Formats: sequence, C-alpha cells, structure tokens
Amino acid sequence: MDLEVLYEDNHLIAINKTGSDLVQGDETGDEPLSDKVKTYLKKKYNKPGDVFLGVVHRLDRPVSGVVLFARTSKALSRMNKMFQEKEVKKTYWAVVKNLPPQDEDVLHHFMLKDSNKNKSYAFPKKRLGAKEAVLKYRLISSTSNYHLLEVDLQTGRHHQIRSQLAKIGCPIKGDLKYGFSRSNKGGGISLHARRINFIHPVKQEPVTIEAPVPKDDNLWQEFENVMKG
Repeated sequence: MDLEVLYEDNHLIAINKTGSDLVQGDETGDEPLSDKVKTYLKKKYNKPGDVFLGVVHRLDRPVSGVVLFARTSKALSRMNKMFQEKEVKKTYWAVVKNLPPQDEDVLHHFMLKDSNKNKSYAFPKKRLGAKEAVLKYRLISSTSNYHLLEVDLQTGRHHQIRSQLAKIGCPIKGDLKYGFSRSNKGGGISLHARRINFIHPVKQEPVTIEAPVPKDDNLWQEFENVMKG
C-alpha cells in the first residue's frame, strides 16, 4: 500500500491523493482512501481495535492532491467548523488547453446539481435552487499546448472548479464530463489540490500543506519544474 503522507501529527494526517482514489466508500465497492489511511495508522502505531479517522473534506475521484483527515473527534469537529466558516484556504492547479478570457479573474456563478447525471451546471444569474459559487483564478504558466491556472476556491460546490472553468471555455484537460475532447491516461483529470492553509485546530499554529504533482504525468512535471524555476 503506497500512501504519500504529506503531514502527520497526533491530531491530523494529510495524504497526497492519486487521480484514481476514492476519498470515502461508494457504490463501486472500491477500497477508499479513508480505509487505507486507517490501515496505515493501525500498523504504524500497533493499535488494537478500530482506528478513529474523520473525513474533513473530499476531492472528486479523478482529482489528485492534498486530502486532510482528522485523527481525533476534537480535531474533526474543530476542522468541520473551520471549513463551514471558510477559515481554510484551498488552492488548486488546473491544466487547460484554451487560454481563459483574462489572465486573472473572479468567477461568480449560480450552480445547480443534477444528481442523476452527477454533474453541476453554472449559470450567470440566480435561479431557483441554485447555490452561489465563487472562485478566483490566475494564469501562472504555459507550454506550447497547455496552460496552468492557479485557483483559489472561495465556496465549496459540487464539481465547482470543473463546471465554472468549462463555462468560460476552459474545460480541464481529461475532463470528458465537462467538455474536454479526450480522456487522460489512467482516467484522472488534470486538476490537483495543490495546497491547503489553516490554523491548527489544537496547536493554534499556522499550517501549510503542499502536495507535489502526480509523478507519472510528464506535463504536470514540466509545469512543476517551471514553477520551481
């Protein structure tokens, strides 16, 4: 079992999720990342019985990057509150083929989720049942064929980044559901939860956790090398 642990203490553990891992179990029956982390903790600390692990937030299955779990109920309740009160900053990297209309912008839409299709739709104006969705993006790098956007997520809607970027003509590389022309090798999409910033729920110290990009993707590696400069 290969887990890339990005951060670990007595209260929290963060993993660099692959673009194929489920965060929590679903109808597929595939082993979720949460169970893999429990097994890792059980073995590492030789724990008898069940291991407590709280899911603090989720990433869509085809998305890679940092996922945070709570190792205690106290940390879970405090992190849940921080997410609800928007005290956690989440930064994503997204690879797109089309240049966005502007190098930097704030996207403001109203989103409706279609549960039957497991898809969300972004609309420019408010409509019945729609939830407000806000993100800020900026262009941070380009190759001859693709562009890298850094996205600061300000609300947490279903498929928000995927839907909003598609709405401005920039579907994420590999994301067939939102209009990209072909899939990525392995079935993931080129959306990566790059960084998470928050105040530690127990220690009350600032925490920044950054996830390296997928090692098996040359395009991601190229962008990361350019950004390291």
